Amino acid sequence: MSTLTPTLPASKPGQIGVTMLAIAASIALLYFGRVFFITVVIAVTIAFLLDPIVTVFVKLRLPRAVASFVVCSIALLILYLLGLSLYTQASGFVDELPNYSERMNDIVDSFATRVDQIEKRTYQVVVPKRFQQQQAAPPVAPPADNSRRRKAVKAPPPEQAAPPAIAEVRIHQDPTPLFTYVYGYVRSFYDVLLMASFVPFLVYFMLSWRDHMRRSFLYLFRGSERQVVGRTWEGVADMVRAYVIGNFILGLTLSTLSSLFFLSIRMPYWAVIGPLSGFLSLVPYVGLPLAAIPPLLAGLIKYNQPAVYVMIVVVVAILHLIAMNLLYPKVVGSRVHLNPLVVTVALMFWGTLWGGIGLLLAIPITAAFKAVCDNVTGLHGYGKLLGD
Repeated sequence: MSTLTPTLPASKPGQIGVTMLAIAASIALLYFGRVFFITVVIAVTIAFLLDPIVTVFVKLRLPRAVASFVVCSIALLILYLLGLSLYTQASGFVDELPNYSERMNDIVDSFATRVDQIEKRTYQVVVPKRFQQQQAAPPVAPPADNSRRRKAVKAPPPEQAAPPAIAEVRIHQDPTPLFTYVYGYVRSFYDVLLMASFVPFLVYFMLSWRDHMRRSFLYLFRGSERQVVGRTWEGVADMVRAYVIGNFILGLTLSTLSSLFFLSIRMPYWAVIGPLSGFLSLVPYVGLPLAAIPPLLAGLIKYNQPAVYVMIVVVVAILHLIAMNLLYPKVVGSRVHLNPLVVTVALMFWGTLWGGIGLLLAIPITAAFKAVCDNVTGLHGYGKLLGD
């Protein structure tokens, strides 16, 4: 009588290998094509945000193409005005650079002087006085013996003259041309600017052709699958809107409160430092130090008292803690529903692949993937794994 032992199907190891290769290829594609994918993700996010406004204009009997053009033009105009205001403030800051540099030099000199004084006091307290006296006394040189010096110094005989100079052989390496260095440095910015120039066009076509793209995408599926895909589409769009709008509201709130505080202490360039500190405070994990850096740097132009810098750090920290612990869970967390471990891993993963912009896009991308898992029956387990 033979015993039967459970065996895996022959195709199971092959499927696992193919899956691992597909994951590795996807990660490599996301890394090497990061500029392209970042551009597409940003364009999709902006399109999801502007779509409700386009819908309002469509209800006012405007064709969708015209409504999309009007909304995109308004958005570009707002960005232009914001850029113009930032440029105006930056021009004023550039004019203040000489005073700022002089102020920084004074602070560095004062700090170096204090450190030197502390070192001297510590040395006087720690080191015994007899060692201090020995080190302070200059070493006494032994008396010179002129007779020995005269004997030692002799003219070299003629036959021991200096050997003839040997031609020095140097291996000359061609330096890296300056043009190559500049080209490599500028090319990275050129790629970014080139992809960024496509964002307005991508957003416009996504908005104007939304209905056509949605219908064509749903036709790829059959029967009840179309309803699932439709719910997934709407779930991802709602999640992206909730996340971005929620963060924008929190950033605007922090910017307003920070600007009022900086105005009350008459900080230079408070109109720029306030929004910058407020929105930097929303960066995951490192938001608090990032939010404190701009006001501290701006304060160096004017303030001499250390108590002012302590007050700035305390106020920024209080605003950050209130926003992230009280407001963020209610405004954003109720729609995202990601557990802290998944958020941390997502930040590490997307930050490694895409750098700083990956840290900003990590949570919405992961939350969008969770929205897909929540609406697809076969992926419900993964949705619960990612959820809170």
